[in-house]
Amino acid sequence: MTGFPSVERRRALAAAALGREVGIAGPDPQGGDPLHAVTGVVLDVSPHLILLESAEGVEERLVIAPWATAWHGQDVAPADLPVGAQVTMRTLREGRVVERIWADTTRATGTIVSIEGRKDVTVELDCGPHRGRRSIVIPYRATGRLRVRHPQFEPGFLFDAIGIRQDGTTKALLPATSQPAYPARAVPAPPPAYGGVQSRISGTATWSDAFDEDERGAAYPMVERSDAGCPDAEVSCVGLPYLAIGSLLQVRNVCADRSANIPIVACGCMAGRFCDRCVECGTSPRGRIVELSPSSFVELGGDLTKGCFNARVGLG
Repeated sequence: MTGFPSVERRRALAAAALGREVGIAGPDPQGGDPLHAVTGVVLDVSPHLILLESAEGVEERLVIAPWATAWHGQDVAPADLPVGAQVTMRTLREGRVVERIWADTTRATGTIVSIEGRKDVTVELDCGPHRGRRSIVIPYRATGRLRVRHPQFEPGFLFDAIGIRQDGTTKALLPATSQPAYPARAVPAPPPAYGGVQSRISGTATWSDAFDEDERGAAYPMVERSDAGCPDAEVSCVGLPYLAIGSLLQVRNVCADRSANIPIVACGCMAGRFCDRCVECGTSPRGRIVELSPSSFVELGGDLTKGCFNARVGLG
């Protein structure tokens, strides 16, 4: 067996079958000065410069803008970031000037399996067939904030939080959503009809740390189970059309007025179970319509600690 064709090959085959041009991945050039996401491990940092090592082992030295901010479990000065931290940065001017840094930032999205502890609470999550199970810790200081947004704090209900990786442990610190009121296996049915992907469907875009470092890509709920190898696919409360792995999805951040063509590289079966809203600029329609890699999310103007933006999607 030769396996499945690559994402690029799938896109070319689909375009040939449909008689349309092969789309080009990347930002819309009409969206203004592009934002760049840069990832790596901090080797050294000062108030004005940051030295990184990329996943390929290349050292990069970038300028920190005077207005730059950073997050490492809480808001910190960029110069206070620890050496060794894994960072994602939003940069300007061809990626050489840093304006926002997120350090050791992670996201835990899944179905609650078990809960243990009274002060520091340990939660086991089922993150779907692709991502498996994950154990996280909610520190005592964060439990009140998370429980307010997750009132159904019991097995079988959905959970979504943002935090940091620290000493080999995932610590959940910020609620990423208001928890849906239904169990994870009781997602509301979508509307009876939709206008197709060309009609630009609106909803919520989120991000996940399940992608490869520095990857640009998207997970999409409505991919065929046979195509994705996922028994939990094809679930969403939004009337999304089916798309294949490798398709280009045009994603627009309504809040920042930025858009990009992003390849679908994974099944978004877990995202499809969240029939929630994003309230970053107004209130989005219910439902997560795409889950982005951190780099794609940042380059579309998203803030990792806010967790979502109001989005509109179409075929790229």
